[in-house]
Amino acid sequence: MKKFAARLIRWQRRHGRSGLPWQASRDPYRVWLSEIMLQQTQVAAVIPYYERFVARFPSVGALAAADEDEVLRLWSGLGYYARARNLLAAGRAIVAAGRFPDTAAEIARLPGVGRSTANAIAVFAFGAREPILDGNAKRVLARAFAVPGWPGRPAVERMLWERAQSVLPKREVEIYTQALMDLGATVCTRVHPACERCPVRSGCAALAQGRIGELPGPRPRRRLPLRRATWLVLRRADAVLLERRPSRGLWGGLWTFPEARTADIPAYCRESFGCEIGPVRRLDNIEHGFTHFRLRIRPLLCDVKRRASSSLPGGHAWLALAEARAAAVPVPVRTLVERLAP
Repeated sequence: MKKFAARLIRWQRRHGRSGLPWQASRDPYRVWLSEIMLQQTQVAAVIPYYERFVARFPSVGALAAADEDEVLRLWSGLGYYARARNLLAAGRAIVAAGRFPDTAAEIARLPGVGRSTANAIAVFAFGAREPILDGNAKRVLARAFAVPGWPGRPAVERMLWERAQSVLPKREVEIYTQALMDLGATVCTRVHPACERCPVRSGCAALAQGRIGELPGPRPRRRLPLRRATWLVLRRADAVLLERRPSRGLWGGLWTFPEARTADIPAYCRESFGCEIGPVRRLDNIEHGFTHFRLRIRPLLCDVKRRASSSLPGGHAWLALAEARAAAVPVPVRTLVERLAP
């Protein structure tokens, strides 16, 4: 057990990732922000979002004073938008409390923060001695100690937490924790792991047993249900009509195209948005995956010939294409807007 941590710490000093924009700071705000952004998202994708976010909101106070639309706009494209809404809610709670929580237990009470994320923040911001169990750590520990089963099962996760606690060093926990993350991300990868470069290969149970390919156990296969939606892409000159989704629900708080509620598209556009449209043209479908289902979007391009009414229902607005691209929109909306750009 002691050798496992010691080897990771030595390896980290020579081969670990360095130069990441959040690594030079113990500011709990920046540590927290990076850990939330890194949830289920690769480092390379996070870096530009993190840098833009910190430039706009350099402190938790600046974030707490922001409106949700701007936070979502800066988050747009990073996915899992509940993270952004929880980040704003947590920022406001921190400001209201007058301080950033400094223990893992307190941090875990913030919206959107689970046990592993709370422990990581406590380690990197406050030097706490706490284990982590993110996706990379689960993979490394499952292979090193031959823990069978899919880590998403509660019993398997409990075993991995026990292992994570048992190998936690008494000192240099921050370096060890980063090593565990970096090893899983760069060496002990899901496919084609570079076992010849692994600092703990001599004690890896999965390697010794020839089980690298089967550990950790795979998620049980299940067919994701398919949902369908028809979007109305109302275009007027160089502007499109977008609606802001309710804060709760799919794409909460983001701007999307309106959904068709009837097969009579011209009548629906006239009655709902005060628009007379020309011939409806079907665009290529867009498929978008979520954790629990797939969404197939059928976009219908509707060029507006005349506006019978200047009023719009609440939560709707005409946005120029350039403005729509920069707004708080999900990836499928940005894809469609870019298709429409000259």
